[in-house]
Amino acid sequence: MSLELSKSVIGQRIAALRKAKGLSQEDLAKSIEVSRPVLAQIELGNRSLDVLELQKLSMILKFSVDDFMSKDFLIKEVVGVQEEKKVKKEVEERVSVPTLQINKFKNVLLYILERCAGKPNVGETVLYKLLYFSDFNYYELYEEHLTGAKYRKLPYGPVPQNLDAIILQMIEDGQLQKVKTKYHDFIQTRYLPLEKADLTDLLASEKEVIDKVVEQMSDWSAASISDYSHKDMPWLASKEGEEINYELAFYRDAPFSVRNYGD
Repeated sequence: MSLELSKSVIGQRIAALRKAKGLSQEDLAKSIEVSRPVLAQIELGNRSLDVLELQKLSMILKFSVDDFMSKDFLIKEVVGVQEEKKVKKEVEERVSVPTLQINKFKNVLLYILERCAGKPNVGETVLYKLLYFSDFNYYELYEEHLTGAKYRKLPYGPVPQNLDAIILQMIEDGQLQKVKTKYHDFIQTRYLPLEKADLTDLLASEKEVIDKVVEQMSDWSAASISDYSHKDMPWLASKEGEEINYELAFYRDAPFSVRNYGD
C-alpha cells in the first residue's frame, strides 16, 4: 500500500466516493465518528487521515484500502463508469455551485425588511450583512443554499452579486421603495417594503434562521456589523474581490458558528 499520495488527492477521492454514494458530509461524518468540519478539512486536503479513520471510511464507502491508496486508483471501479464522470465534475466544483433563486431571494429580502426596515440603523450596509449571515448560517446548519446568492469580498464587507439589478426590478414592480435619509450626519440609503413576503416560499427552517439573524444583528450599527462580518471565517479566508465559498462556513469558531459540532 502506497502512502505517498498527497492529502489533496486523498481528500478528492473521499469527496468523490461520498457524493457517488449519495451521502452528505453530515451523514458520513457521523458514520466515522468525526465532526463535519473535520471531514470538510479532510476533503479539502487540509487534514490527514489516521489508519482507523481510513478503515471506517473503507467500510462505509465500500472500497479496498490497498486499491484506494494506490496511485492508479479509479473511482469508476467503485462507482461505475457513468457515475465517475459525474463525480469528477463534482470534485472539480468542490460542492454544488450556488444558483440564485430570484423569487426566494426577493421574499427573503422582503421578509427581513418587514422585520426591521423601520429601525433607523438599517440602511444598505446592515441589510447586506443580514442577507449574508442568513445565507451562510443556513448553509452551515443544513448544507443547502437558502437563496443561492453569491457573495463577493469587498472592502465594506460581503455583498450579494446582482443585488442592484434585483432591487431595481423590485422597485419597478412596486415591491420596494428606495429612500434617502440622514442618520448620524450621514446620508443613508434605505429600502422600505411595499408588499409582504410570500412566506409559502420559505421553509420553517429557513424562516427560523432568518429570524435569529434579525434578532441578533438588526440593532447593530453599520460599523459594528461590518466589523463583525470581517472576523467571520468565510470573509477572512477569501481573497479581495473574489467570490466567498460557502464551504468556509464549516470552519467557523465561536461566536460565529451557529451549531455545536462537538470536539
